[in-house]
Amino acid sequence: MSRKGRMPVPLPKGVEVIVAGKSVSVKGPKGTLTQELVSGIILNIEPTQVLVSVEGDGSDSRRFHGLYRALISNMIVGASTGFERRLEMVGVGYRAAVQGNLLDLQIGFSHPTKLPIPQGVQVKVDKNTVITITGTDKQQVGQFAAEVRAMRPPEPYQGKGIRYEGEYVRRKAGKAAKTAK
Repeated sequence: MSRKGRMPVPLPKGVEVIVAGKSVSVKGPKGTLTQELVSGIILNIEPTQVLVSVEGDGSDSRRFHGLYRALISNMIVGASTGFERRLEMVGVGYRAAVQGNLLDLQIGFSHPTKLPIPQGVQVKVDKNTVITITGTDKQQVGQFAAEVRAMRPPEPYQGKGIRYEGEYVRRKAGKAAKTAK
C-alpha cells in the first residue's frame, strides 16, 4: 500500500467533493474540477477530510493509489486557493504583454512571438518582464509556464532568457582571451 496514498487529504471549508460513478468532482470558490477514476480506487468522504483507498489487496489498481491521492489533493487546493507560477524575463529589450487571448513576447526574435492562452488560465504581466500565470488546474498552469519558458530558456553565458522566479542559472566562463606573444 502506498505511504502517500494512505495520508488523508484535508478538506477546507467551502469545498465540496462529489463522487458519481467513476468520476470525482471538486467544487470550490475558484471553480469546479473533475477527474475520472480507474476501477479499484475508492473515496471515503468525511466532513473534514477525504481518504483514498484501494479495493482488494492484490489488484492492479494499487499502483494508482498515491497518484490519485495526489490528483485529488491538487484538485482540492486548486478549487480552494488556485495555483500560480511566476516567470522572469532577463535580457535587454525583453518584454511581454497580454493582448486579448494571446501572450505577446518580445524576446529578440525577428518575428513576433504570440502564444494562445489556454482556457482556464489567467496571465498577468507586471513591469513588462514578470509574467504571472494562475489557474485552478495545476497541470494546466505548469504546462503553459513550461511552454512560455521553452520559447527562450535561460542561456548559461550571459543568463539571458525566460526563467522561473527564483530559478538558479548556472553560469559558465566565456572564451578565454588569447595571450599576446
